Amino acid sequence: MEDYNISRGKHFYTIGLSYKKADAEVRGHFSLDETGKKNLLEQAKAEGIDGLIVTSTCNRTEIYGFAQHPFQLIKLLCEHTHGTVEEFEKVAYVYKNKDAISHMFRVGTGLDSQILGDFEIISQIKSAFIDSKDIGVSNPFLERLVNAVIQASKRIKNETGISSGATSVSFASVQYILKNFENPSELNILLFGTGKIGRNTCENLVKHTKNHQITLINRTKNKAEKVAGKFDLTVKDYADLQAEIRQADVLIVATGAQNPTITKDLIFNKKDLLILDLSIPKNVSTDVEELPGVSLIHLDHLSQMTDETLERRKAAIPQAHEIITEMEADFNSWLETRKFAPTIKALKKKLRTMKDAEVDFQRKKIENFNERQAEVLGDRIIQKIMNQFANHLKGDSNSTDESLELIQKVFQLEETAKR
Repeated sequence: MEDYNISRGKHFYTIGLSYKKADAEVRGHFSLDETGKKNLLEQAKAEGIDGLIVTSTCNRTEIYGFAQHPFQLIKLLCEHTHGTVEEFEKVAYVYKNKDAISHMFRVGTGLDSQILGDFEIISQIKSAFIDSKDIGVSNPFLERLVNAVIQASKRIKNETGISSGATSVSFASVQYILKNFENPSELNILLFGTGKIGRNTCENLVKHTKNHQITLINRTKNKAEKVAGKFDLTVKDYADLQAEIRQADVLIVATGAQNPTITKDLIFNKKDLLILDLSIPKNVSTDVEELPGVSLIHLDHLSQMTDETLERRKAAIPQAHEIITEMEADFNSWLETRKFAPTIKALKKKLRTMKDAEVDFQRKKIENFNERQAEVLGDRIIQKIMNQFANHLKGDSNSTDESLELIQKVFQLEETAKR
């Protein structure tokens, strides 16, 4: 990427790990909360990195950014998580330049999601870019790339059937309840955590179970009250968590904490209890299964569920790939223009200098010289020349480097174009 005049970093990389090779425990080691992401971005800025975004979800943690070597980004990730370089190397992937660009398109359009067509990731990529821009580690390349991926995602949603029906981690949890309980509308359901996944789960619960005996608990009570108000549900204080668990048939945990929020000593159940853990890292201690009548299901199990909706979505994959190919080609076409932008800028400056010198010469030589008309005429000729060069460079990507070298040599732009 060093020829494209977009970053001090030599190459554009994607480094990360996902559900494909890393289980929930390992993904938890590399997960980043909002504070962790901010600290990572601040350190990247201090180290002189001028283009980087970071995403961390239940299914993957990834860094997209410019660097001289991918280890710069791997080191950043490991320094701000509980993961080690050795652990990362066992399950990770590293993509470079055009492959890194292609990867973001696949991820952002839901084709690489644990549940096919789960589009929540695109809003997370968008938020990640905003965070980077606020801290000062974004650049025009990243902005253009993120916007291109957002547009591809919108087109795939609107033009294909890949988003038909409801399939996401939050909906999969509701599906599990519907399949395993005869009367889901009569269950006592406790939802602990009202972040994004919690809110989506709550909406799916109300819509598909027709159950209004749902209790919400969140460490910050007013956040739970905002969600509850929308659906006319009950809110309890965080201090009531243990008592509410005792009354529950189903406990859904979506707290997004870095350590378990539900432990064995919180549960004194008098009846069977199903616990669905929708968090990465796991927010429910695995030893709760030692308790009689307690069943624990993690999101990795929920994500493996298949249904008719998912099968229908698979049929839309080829059409989605066509859209991605088109949008990615448009982006790469724009990227090629970045390669010759400094030369075009230098050429325009050189032509204007030549025009100004000629106008000045003719002003002294010709009586009643019309300087305004000369300026207009000169500028129009320059613009036509510039358009010819730009169109040639855009349309002849195979010999762009040779064309740039020739232009720089003919107009003696070598030093100017390098600045």
